[in-house]
Formats: sequence, C-alpha cells, structure tokens
Amino acid sequence: MLKIFKKTAQNISSIMGRKTKNISKDELENILIEADIQYDIIDSMLEHLPEIINKNQLEVALDRFFRGESYYDKVTLKPIETKPLVELIIGVNGAGKTTTIGKLAKLYKSQGKKVLLGAGDTFRAAANEQLKLWSEKVGVSIISAQNGADPSALAYDSIQAGLARNMDNIIIDTAGRLHNQTNLKNELVKISRTCSKALNGEAFRKILILDGTQGSSALSQAKIFHQMLEIDGIIITKLDGTSKGGAILSILYELKLPIMFLGMGEKEDDLVLFDEKAYIQSILESIFE
Repeated sequence: MLKIFKKTAQNISSIMGRKTKNISKDELENILIEADIQYDIIDSMLEHLPEIINKNQLEVALDRFFRGESYYDKVTLKPIETKPLVELIIGVNGAGKTTTIGKLAKLYKSQGKKVLLGAGDTFRAAANEQLKLWSEKVGVSIISAQNGADPSALAYDSIQAGLARNMDNIIIDTAGRLHNQTNLKNELVKISRTCSKALNGEAFRKILILDGTQGSSALSQAKIFHQMLEIDGIIITKLDGTSKGGAILSILYELKLPIMFLGMGEKEDDLVLFDEKAYIQSILESIFE
C-alpha cells in the first residue's frame, strides 16, 4: 500500500478504534474530512452511497470519481514529440524542487536519455550548489551562472546548449517564490516566454512542485500558478507517510491537472508514477479489513 495515507490511517484508528467490514456514512465523512479532502468532493462521493457502506461500494464510488470527474476523461499530460523535451520546474520555497529535479534526471538517464540541467535559481547560491551536487551524483550535465544572474538568460543558454549537444531532456530549475509575490510572478512569466523563444515556439512543459504536507494550501498555490502560467503537470512531494494525501483528490477535482509523479522520500529513486488504482487501494486498506 502506498504510504500517502499513513496519517489518515492513524486518524481512522482514533475515530473508529479499528478497521471494519462496514462503515456508516457519517464515519466515512469524518475520515475524509480528517484526510484534508475538500467537502465538495466528499459530498459528491457520499451522494450515491447508502447509509452503511462496505468496501466494494466505496471502491465503486472512488472509481467513478476518477473515471467521471477527473482523471480518465479530462486529465491528460500533453504529449511532446519534439526533441529536446524541456521541463520548467516551478514552486514555492521548500516544496522540494531541486531534489525532484535530481530524481527526474536519474529517472530519465535510467531510460537511456541524455539529460541537461539548468540551474535557474540564480537567487539562492545554495540551490545552485545543491543542483550541481545532484548533477554529479546522477552523472548528467549542468548549465549554471553566477549568483544574481538573469534567470531568463540562464534558461535560454540551457536550451541552446541542449540543442547544440543533442540532449533528450532539459530540466530547468527556478527560484522558489510565493504565489502572491507579483514581481517574482512576472519574472516567471518572462522565463516561460524565453523558453518558448529559445525553442522557436515549440512546446515545453511547465511542471509545478507541491509539498504534499501542506494540504489545502497546496491547492491554493496550484490554482494561482495555473492561472499565471497554465501548468502542464504536477509532482507532489513529501508523501512519505507524514502527509494526509487529500490534496491529490482536490487537485484532480478542482483543476483537472495531471499528477505526474509522487515524491515518496529523499533518495534518488523515491519518485513514483501516480497510479490512481494504487491510490484508491490505499484509501480502502486504511478503512476496511
């Protein structure tokens, strides 16, 4: 079972005392609220369920949510056939952007891809050094600049270098910024436009990194970043047993954005593809015998 509902399982124990074969609608509502799931989603799930619910009935309700409300019909990651595949990584401070970039680089290299990193967080010297360490650890190339350099220029140089070196993947870091900082938002829009210019208008991905421990705050961040940049995909980090996990459902329900990966720890291999079936099972196994 994915460990993203570990805290939810603990909450279930405090509410119910033990796992069960059947659960009342009121008990299930309390559990889903404790999991930090939006009430609109809870209400939608409970609407077609009986007063006493078994495992199969809840599984059908969750499957209906993914198939009808979000994942299958409306949430798809846009395919990009052009080479190199450029991914611009954004998010607030502390979300785990740099670590996630290292994990992505390791994943792509393991697939036989030539990977280049762009150290676009020119605001924080420590971020530049951290990304260099990741590039050495994983064994991929990196383009960096002095602290305080223009991040748009760094993004442009990274793409040009990737094109010249025939790279398959270019992953560009950006400075952590709050979603309500106007000047940094404008800078991010400029970086995005620069990427498009460097690629002669070809498509690239804008990936938002969210801290899974932040619950509803993560959804608020996602909404504002998506309004600003039209995010293509999301990676949720820190889902190593400390998160309630409810943000996953909320993001799918509210924004119809694809969740690409889940960060399950600090190790370079602790990045897993989001699997809606495993996610459903993690909920069911937290509740039922």
